[in-house]
Formats: sequence, C-alpha cells, structure tokens
Amino acid sequence: MRKNLSYRIKYFILGIFLFPIFARINFIGSGHADDYYRYIAPLIIGSIAGFLIGKMKDRWVSKTKLLEKEIEKRKIIEKELISQRESLTVTLRSIGDGVITTDLKGKIVLINKITEEQTGWSQKEAFGKQIQEVFKIINEKTGEPCENPVEKVLSTKKIISLANHTVLIAKDGTRLAIEDSGAPIFDNESKIIGTVLVYRDVTEKKRTAEKLIKIEKLESIGILAGGIAHDFNNILSAILGNIELAKTYTDSTNRAFPLLEEAKKASIRAKDLTNQLLTFSKGGIPVKQTSSIKQIITDSANFVLHGSSVICSHKIPEDLWQADIDASQISQVIQNIIINACHSMPKGGVINILCENISNTDKETLLSPDQKYIKISISDSGCGIQKKNINKIFDPYFSTKEEGSGLGLAICHSIISQHEGSISVQSEINRGTTFTIYLPASTEGTQNTISTDYDTNKNNHHAKIMIMDDEKMIRDVAKQMLEQFGHKVLSAKDGNEAIRIYKEHFKNNYPIDVIIMDLTIREGMGGKDAVRKILQINPEAKIIVASGYSNDPIMSNYKDYGFEASIAKPFQLMTLNNLIQSILK
Repeated sequence: MRKNLSYRIKYFILGIFLFPIFARINFIGSGHADDYYRYIAPLIIGSIAGFLIGKMKDRWVSKTKLLEKEIEKRKIIEKELISQRESLTVTLRSIGDGVITTDLKGKIVLINKITEEQTGWSQKEAFGKQIQEVFKIINEKTGEPCENPVEKVLSTKKIISLANHTVLIAKDGTRLAIEDSGAPIFDNESKIIGTVLVYRDVTEKKRTAEKLIKIEKLESIGILAGGIAHDFNNILSAILGNIELAKTYTDSTNRAFPLLEEAKKASIRAKDLTNQLLTFSKGGIPVKQTSSIKQIITDSANFVLHGSSVICSHKIPEDLWQADIDASQISQVIQNIIINACHSMPKGGVINILCENISNTDKETLLSPDQKYIKISISDSGCGIQKKNINKIFDPYFSTKEEGSGLGLAICHSIISQHEGSISVQSEINRGTTFTIYLPASTEGTQNTISTDYDTNKNNHHAKIMIMDDEKMIRDVAKQMLEQFGHKVLSAKDGNEAIRIYKEHFKNNYPIDVIIMDLTIREGMGGKDAVRKILQINPEAKIIVASGYSNDPIMSNYKDYGFEASIAKPFQLMTLNNLIQSILK
C-alpha cells in the first residue's frame, strides 16, 4: 500500500511538472479565459494525468508479477510431469510382468523391459507397430490366432482377460504360456485415449501344476498298485504252492510234469511283475540277498525281447562276482533299460551287454575306493539322446516320448542308489547309447546254489510250525507244503489267535518251534504287533515275517522288529523249507 502511495505521489509531482505544458496549451487554446481557469485547470489536468499514469503503472507491475508467478508455476508443473513420466517409465520397465500400452488405433506406444525380453522386440523397434506384430498370441491347443485384445478392450470399454491356454510367440519362435488382462486408458474427461495390456509368463507355473497333478495321480495309482500287488501275491502264493505240490505227486516222465514246470515259471514271472508294481508304489526299499547277476540279466533280457526284432548279445564271465541285491528290483532296472534301447531301434538291431569285475576304482570318482564292484554295460545302436537332454533323463517325469510317464529311468536311478551303486549314460546322436551300472560285489563269497529237487528225506529237522495268515487258501497250501517235509503245522487267522495258540503250547511245555507271520492282516492284528507280544511270552521265539508287500521296510529290516528272518510271497517250496532249516540249526 505504501509502495503504491509513493508511486502516486511521484506521479502527482510529475503532474505538477506537467502543469506548465498544460497551461501553455490552455493559454494557446483559450486566450480570452479568465485567470482562474487559466491557472487552475492545467494544474488539475496535470494531477489527474499523473495519477492515471501511476495507476496504469501499478496495474502493469501487478500483471507482470502474476505472469511471472504463472510462468514459475508452469515450470514447476512441467518438472513434476517430467519427473512423474520418468518415474512411470522406470516403474513400467522394472515391473515383473510384461506391460504394453497402445493408442486408439492399436499401435504400440510403450513396452517395458520384460516385454522386450520375452518378445524379442526393443522399445524403439516396437514403437508405432500394430499390436499383432509384436504381441503374437495363439491358442495352445488349436494353434489358431487369439482374438486381438486391444480391439476387445476398445469395443467393450472394460477390463478383459485372455482365454485359457494362450501362448505368446516371440520373434525367435520361443513359446511362453501367458495369463494377462487388458484395460482402457481414460483421460480427465473420461474419454478413452488408449489401452494397456499386462501379462505374465506362467510356463513354469503350468509345468509345476502339471507335475503336481501327475504326482497326485501317481500317488493314487501307487496306492492302487500296492493293493493289487499284495492281493495278487496272495493269489500267486496259492497258485505257485499248488503247482509245486502237484509236481511232488507227478513223476518227471509224466506228460504233465513239463507243463507244471512251465506254469511254475510263469507264476515266478508274474511275481516279478507284482514286485515292479510294489517298487512303483513305494519307491522300493530293497530286500537284499546274495545273488548271481548273470541269471537275472539273461532272464530279464530274454523276457523283454521275446518276439521283437531286436537281439541281445551277452558277454558275461563265468567268475562274475556275487552281489547283495534285491533280484526283482535289479531285474526291473535291466528290463527298463532294454525297453528304452528297443524303442531307440524301431527297425531292429543288437543290444550288447558286457559284465566285468572291477577291483580298481581309481578312475571312477563316484565309487568307494575300498569296495569291489560289478560293472554292467548295456549298449544299443539306436538314435541316441540329444545333449540338451542327457542330464535330465534320470529326472522324475522327464520323457521325450509323448506317451511316456518319465518314471522308468528315474526308478532305475532310485533302485541303483538304494543298492549303493551308480548308473550313468553316454550317448551320440545316430550312433547309440550306453548305460553303465556299478553294483557293490558281495563280501559273503560264493553263494551256495539252492537245489530245486524235492528231496523230503534230506537231513530235515522236523518241527512244529504255526502259519498266521488271514487268507485261508494260503494257510492251507502252506500247511500242505510244510507237511511234505515232515513238519507239524498249526494255523491262525490273525495275531490274537496266534498269541493265544502260542501261549497255550508254551505253558504246556510243548512250544512251537517256528512261526510264519503275515505282516498285514485285514481287520485284525498283523505281524508287526503280534511279534512283540509273543516275544514277551518267550524272548527266544523264532518268528519269520512274510508279506505280499515285499518292499515294506520291515521286510528289509526285520531284525529291528524282532523277527528272525523274512520271506516274500509267493514263496517256493524249497525256499521256504531251506529258510526254516537255517533257523532251526
């Protein structure tokens, strides 16, 4: 206010100075006027002029300051806009999802870093391109192009999502499974000025989900397989037992004798099949016995290659060491590898199997230097394995075959690892593949060959034996089998009955010598619980655990549970008697 007043005083003084000018003008214009108007009028006019000039100056200064403030304000707004734009650009480029913005014509305005990496287009290349050129999407199942998401957003003016099974095809042909959404971009007046697409790569997510589904299915199948194998082994026990009993009543010259022998072999082969089901269902803790590898390899190869155009060449030394193995599991490994070899030679070929004793393991870093090994090499001349897949073939669920489950070689690796050995593979495209297996040699020396002759008079210890099983047919056939060797046999349907019978005989000083207990009893006490209670009655009781679940951990670690030995169903006549004789000694 004071500043404005000083301006007006100055311009008033200026008006006084202008007085002579206006007076001169007045004198010139009005020579006949009286002295009052001649002197006062110029003074008034000069003062008013000075005041008006001051007023105009005030307004000019005020407007100039307002303009300066507006310019400064706009500069601040411009800086904020630049800062916001930079921040938005940084945010979009660093976000984990792909982002694409377009104008109303579907031309690309901006893509972020993720989109650049996944599509193969840079921001500079993509700018101004139609969305379909950069963001190529098809239906995974049909291969047909998907609906243009920009057009759908512009037509609906709503947020949209892509259909399921959408695949993004990059510039180099790479395919990614994606999930995304599109939305319109509005200005301050709620008018659409463009669209924004946000999508994410769900390829790994889909793979994980598919694996989980596979695992759930396999777990269900595994439970089913385990149950089927258990029941099937019980049935096989009756079949195999009756076949062997029939052979004891049949002379070797009888025409029925070779037929019974073939039926026996078929039953044993069926037993191996159920053991594979059990390995699949439980992962396979091996029940090891000192065995010859040679017979397992030849039998497994002949079984798989029967009727095929592929032949097998064996080179197995006679002095090949024994190994502590689960014969059925090692048979499964050999069969799986040979099956893969057959698939790699659809037009036929030769599989070479080479075995050797290895005492020097210096060249094999994965083997123990203090252990002797049996080396098994299985080679084919098939199509080979690609280098990118060579390190994945033992991974669960990895398969290059559309119909494959990807479990065969994974189970092989698991079985060999459980046997404290190693398995590896070398391959060349169109030259063939070689699988190399190392198994620890047995420290027990040469294994005595078990005779298959039914000599019922051969130094047998006659004993009182109790069979505990919930299947009547198994109790009956086992009773007849053991009676062939002169044993007295008692039967029990479950653990409670077995405990009662054992307690009665023990109190009457007429103890039972050996008990054969089924591990799993439906709706009753099984062997795991019954053995503890019988050992409380007599800590010296000799009890054998038997089960159709041959891969149950108790079967492998039977001593930890109080059992003297274990035997897997279906058991053969001589195998059962030899086991009893070894316990009675």
